[in-house]
Amino acid sequence: MLTLSAVAAEAPRPQPKSGIEYAGNDVRALQADDFGNPGMLWVVRGEKLWNAPAGRSEKSCASCHRDAPATMKGVATRYPRMDAGGRGLLNLEGRINQCREQRQGTDALRYESEELLALTAYVAHQSRGMPIDVEVNEANRKQYERGRETYYRRQGQMNLACTHCHERNAGRKLLADTISEGHGNAYPVYRLEWQSAGSLHRRLRACYFGVRAEQPAAGAAELVELELYLASRARGLAVETPGVRR
Repeated sequence: MLTLSAVAAEAPRPQPKSGIEYAGNDVRALQADDFGNPGMLWVVRGEKLWNAPAGRSEKSCASCHRDAPATMKGVATRYPRMDAGGRGLLNLEGRINQCREQRQGTDALRYESEELLALTAYVAHQSRGMPIDVEVNEANRKQYERGRETYYRRQGQMNLACTHCHERNAGRKLLADTISEGHGNAYPVYRLEWQSAGSLHRRLRACYFGVRAEQPAAGAAELVELELYLASRARGLAVETPGVRR
């Protein structure tokens, strides 16, 4: 007899395609040019924050982690992940804020603040070109399953789930845009419609708004769990931070 776990096992997915593959030549060229990519402004600012004392603390990120291109290389490929200290599932923003509160003795940064976006972009940038390799194991299995449930759950007045756009209709047109597979491997990204950099949670909340569903707050457990599931779908894709999207 088939076990319940075998029945519930997901079918193998085709090789994922990054959102940049659905973008026009102008956006691709902008992302590929470090001098023209506006997201690099946040990376540069993040480098300055990395080396400066944090808030009221005398410690900087570099005080513990030293040279980010060496010590942060590959870090972004493994997030979200469980915190060994008992704080549950953390994404990269959550880990940065944990360090600020527990190691630097200063305040957490607000989601979508320029400082948190810059530090996240700088840390993630050190993994650019490396494949996403997030782990799903017994420690985070419940969070992964909740994220998967959210991905396939119909919600809002439009009665749609993530899968309806990013699996069933990927590659098709929605107004002037081409629907991507919805991977988060380029975040934080600079979006032309925002005229600014933004986190993956900002984009996810925009999707909730688009289907007329109640939006969880940025950093909410529901979004971090969904981020974990999305990272598992994107496994093998290269980190592109800072990406550019329309």
